[in-house]
Amino acid sequence: MTLRVGGVQDMDHELRGARRNVYLLTAAQAVLGTIGPIVFSVGGVAGYQLLGDDKSLATAPLTGFNVGVALGAVFVAAMSRLLGRKAAFMVGALLGAGGGVLAAYALFLSDFWLFALGMCVSGVAGGFTQKLRFAAADASPRFYKPRAISWILAGGMVSAVLGPQLVILTKDMLAPVFFAGAFIALVPTCLAAIAILAFLRLPDLRPVAGAAPTGPVRPLREIVLNRRFLTGMVCGISTYALMTFMMTGAPIAMVVGCGFSQDMATLGIQWHVLAMFAPSFFTGMLVSRFGAEKVVACGLVILMLCALVAHAGIGLWNFWGALILLGTGWNFGFIGSTAIVASSYRPQEADKVQGFHDIILFTAVALASFGSGKVLTAYGWDMLSAAVWPVTAFCLLLLFSLFIAERRRSA
Repeated sequence: MTLRVGGVQDMDHELRGARRNVYLLTAAQAVLGTIGPIVFSVGGVAGYQLLGDDKSLATAPLTGFNVGVALGAVFVAAMSRLLGRKAAFMVGALLGAGGGVLAAYALFLSDFWLFALGMCVSGVAGGFTQKLRFAAADASPRFYKPRAISWILAGGMVSAVLGPQLVILTKDMLAPVFFAGAFIALVPTCLAAIAILAFLRLPDLRPVAGAAPTGPVRPLREIVLNRRFLTGMVCGISTYALMTFMMTGAPIAMVVGCGFSQDMATLGIQWHVLAMFAPSFFTGMLVSRFGAEKVVACGLVILMLCALVAHAGIGLWNFWGALILLGTGWNFGFIGSTAIVASSYRPQEADKVQGFHDIILFTAVALASFGSGKVLTAYGWDMLSAAVWPVTAFCLLLLFSLFIAERRRSA
């Protein structure tokens, strides 16, 4: 009886520690998450203005951002092994501030490719930020993992409001160099995140020299070829790439193609980011109750609805409605996919598997953002939404295949 009480006390202590870390990581996500809304609100339009007659490369700075996110996935895994996750996250926040300064400097020089480099450095910081969801899951008991992931993504609710509002308040601050003020605003924002991260108490997952291994570590090839991991990764990549593909082109389509104001486009991104993160308050509970696979499938269906609204016209409500559905579909699809991936590896395998996953993920996202500008320039907004149909159909087929395979295995 005493042992049982002790076990309950240990579990309660572990849960309290996990919740503390999750709350701090959520706050850090809320602050660092402003980088994305700021970049995607004005990065494409700023790039468009810096170019000459050929505007097809307007989204190249956003591609630079996503390339940076992919590189950040490599760097954060390496730095986490060397310095620990807490120190790695703080370095990532510093890079976010540096990227903002470099982007603003490039705007003063009217240097398109230097601006793209600044976006790339900011993206590296974004890659570090992406690791926050895994850090929360790895520091939590198994039953608390889906909710921990949801809480981290719920921090994006603050980012969804703070990022676009910072753009509206600061984009003209350094006129006549428009948008430079928005990137300078990243400096105090990232410094605030460092102050929050200083209070973290994350478990050290680095191997200790001379210590006995905590369990068998499978080769990376064995893990990533597992049907469950592959399904989670493909669905996560597809959900994220589709979201980026449409979100990247939306501000340019609204401002340049349809004559809406920059503020209307920025508010559209704000509603989109709110929709990305608002469902996170209950998505984790839905994953726990109904299973990650069903939540992902629901997200894919919502993405199909997004495509329908986008196809229906080019009014303001079409853009905003499509962006809201795009964000909601991403939330269900990405949280569910992350939960599937997180259930396919062991704690001692975390860094290498997560690094591999995020490299593939954000390489695909970078290609999606680059392709967005090309497709938008050549074929228009309607063609961006058409890409949703084949990709979501393929992912639904994968999920159904996984469901059948696991049902047979448990029978």
